[in-house]
Amino acid sequence: MARDGQRLCSLYGGRAQGINRLLAAGLAAFALAAAAPDPGKPPLTGRTPLTGAAVAPEQAAVTFETADLAFELFPDREQIEAQATLVFAAKAPVARLVLDLDRNLPVRAVTIDGTALSAGSWRNPDGRLVIDLPRPLRAGEQVTARLAYGGTPHVAVRAPWDGGFVWAKTDSGKPWIATAVQGEGCDLFWPCVDYPTYEPKRVDLHITVPAGLSAPSNGKLLGVDRLPDGRSRWNWSIANPNTYAIALTVGPYRELKAVHRSRFGNDIPMHFWYLEGNDAKARRLFTEFAPIVDWFERTIGPYPFANEKMGVVETPHLGMEHQTINAYGNEYKQGPEGFDWLLHHEFAHEWFGNQMSVFNWDDFWLHEGYGQYMQPLYGRSREGDGRYLAMMFAERSRFANNHPIVSGRARAANLVSDDATGPGGDIYFKAGWMLHTLRGLVGDDAFAEITRRAVYGRPDPKPGNFAPRFTSTAEYRQIADQVSGRELGWFFDAYLGNAALPELIERRRGDTLSLEWRVGGGAAFPMPLEVSVDGRIERVAMTGGRGSLRVPAGAEVVVDPMARVLRRLPGERPARAR
Repeated sequence: MARDGQRLCSLYGGRAQGINRLLAAGLAAFALAAAAPDPGKPPLTGRTPLTGAAVAPEQAAVTFETADLAFELFPDREQIEAQATLVFAAKAPVARLVLDLDRNLPVRAVTIDGTALSAGSWRNPDGRLVIDLPRPLRAGEQVTARLAYGGTPHVAVRAPWDGGFVWAKTDSGKPWIATAVQGEGCDLFWPCVDYPTYEPKRVDLHITVPAGLSAPSNGKLLGVDRLPDGRSRWNWSIANPNTYAIALTVGPYRELKAVHRSRFGNDIPMHFWYLEGNDAKARRLFTEFAPIVDWFERTIGPYPFANEKMGVVETPHLGMEHQTINAYGNEYKQGPEGFDWLLHHEFAHEWFGNQMSVFNWDDFWLHEGYGQYMQPLYGRSREGDGRYLAMMFAERSRFANNHPIVSGRARAANLVSDDATGPGGDIYFKAGWMLHTLRGLVGDDAFAEITRRAVYGRPDPKPGNFAPRFTSTAEYRQIADQVSGRELGWFFDAYLGNAALPELIERRRGDTLSLEWRVGGGAAFPMPLEVSVDGRIERVAMTGGRGSLRVPAGAEVVVDPMARVLRRLPGERPARAR
């Protein structure tokens, strides 16, 4: 993901000043957009920012079958013209279509099943577009709506922390354009149902751009039409996309491509679109693609979109997990880990976010906690536990501990910010540490199977035997119990349901070390612990949340010497009182 809630932009300065890598590590695609002439303009209308808010009854009555989206971009005036052909199927009788679309892009014409509607048949007072159907749909019927619309889309202030268009220029003065709309949703530039589960079965894209520019996008390239006046139309098709993962990226791109032979025996097309002038840096970064793909396939399972591509495109913002066309704007920086964390993080979301998506944003940690945790695990596979722990500890300063990671109720994406009622960056760093603790508790093999079942819905994924799926914290807990063979409710209640970290009370009297866990609500927390006594590791079961160990007088004692358990450490601030 490319954000840490709506307000985490305060962590960083402008793109020209660079970013603090250690603070940024693991923040999925946080972007520092190139300055726009009118950032934040035109202002968003009423409902547009509320991605994941409750759907209207008419939306609940339909499924989203397909979308055919045609865009033409006009960089000089920072406007778009578009046509959307949308197919819905009725699950119950419905008399109106209700879509989400920002009012900055007014609808000029609507046809339903080929019949043009009069102007009074649709209205959009607050970003929720209502279309009166010529006749009510019966359950089982389909309807095709064609909309012509366009105008001046909202400009991101600092994409993708704040969603919208980025209208930038390359060093040579050529247009460089990108969209990033995760926090505010698909309705920033195309008519959709702005809720996580309303993924169309297929989206076709036709993107017309001025001469000399390219438009890499989602899915498989069907062809490029060269128009007589020098413009080009880029035609793409993608199956089962996340709605916020549909992306427009336009620029004077060059392309690197190769085919990677997967360890599962299938071929994965790899493509990298980069700006002219970055040839050497792009070639170096491209060498990281195949090793990263192979590591993920070895660690998690098959790359989910091999029949389309692994795609990356250089953007004027830091990044975002746009399905099969990940946005990359890390300026080719390679940190002490020896790999590009941003490239790795966004690619993680092809599994955690695109293949496996959550039903509701309250469970967003399943995207971001896993996406973040993959970088330390990759560091471990390259350089061992020292690198792994260094990367893990670099993230502890980012814990907020102000709100539980999971509230247990449906919530909109913009409510995950620290200054509202949500967990903010804890869905990245704290959730990643929770996964580290879970792996230590259940063991590597069980953790790997829990992860595979959550991602693929089965323990034995192979190319062709799985499809994108939705999951939830509740299902994840069930999977963890089933695979581990134990009841782990106490674990998830402590880490997901409490803002405060578990605290360990240590008392040493004579030759006895007594240990006691304290968690929110006084619940039992039987988390076992390792204790080093003069370098010898002892394991304390902590049944009922308490345990003791006999230690010689004067012995050097270190509790949890390998930092296997997420807990409040001495000197760390407690959760904010609420």
